[in-house]
Amino acid sequence: MASLSPVPRAFYDRDTVEVAHDLLGAFLVHDVAGEARVGKIVEVEAYLGEMDLAAHSSKGLTPRTRILFGPPGFAYVYLIYGIYCCLNVVTEREGNACAVLLRALEPVRNLRDRTQGPGLLCRAMGVDLRQNGRDLESPDFFISRRDENEPRQVVARPRVGVDYSGIWAAKPLRFYLDGNPYISRK
Repeated sequence: MASLSPVPRAFYDRDTVEVAHDLLGAFLVHDVAGEARVGKIVEVEAYLGEMDLAAHSSKGLTPRTRILFGPPGFAYVYLIYGIYCCLNVVTEREGNACAVLLRALEPVRNLRDRTQGPGLLCRAMGVDLRQNGRDLESPDFFISRRDENEPRQVVARPRVGVDYSGIWAAKPLRFYLDGNPYISRK
């Protein structure tokens, strides 16, 4: 694994599905109390803005979704079921309200807990609501590029838990690395 450094903002300022694909194999890094926790991103879901009925932004701009409508390259963290945090990275230009949810990591360094599923991923990485709105170019919380020489096969499937979103429920906007044992589900 090469030296880890944040990807530039331009990485996120692109089509959300392209960013989702390019995040697979990249490394999420979070320094927690002087300990760098590192995981390889192996599963993600793309959320395509206000038109996407599964996206939080489909309800428009609210205090909760403000981060989604902001510039790309920032963390959108929210709570589900009152106990689990979920980490998204904001994509595309300001105002588009698009993001990619990180669903699973392959442990690389200093991860002792399970990382399959967005809530477990956040718990293992020490990500909570304090990271909501954090710049992903920060020296202690960032995503680093994947190894371009590492072969990978990307699988596309419908997203998990969005049956309420009509035609959006069946769209293949969940992506994962084929054969990786750390994905949350097939």
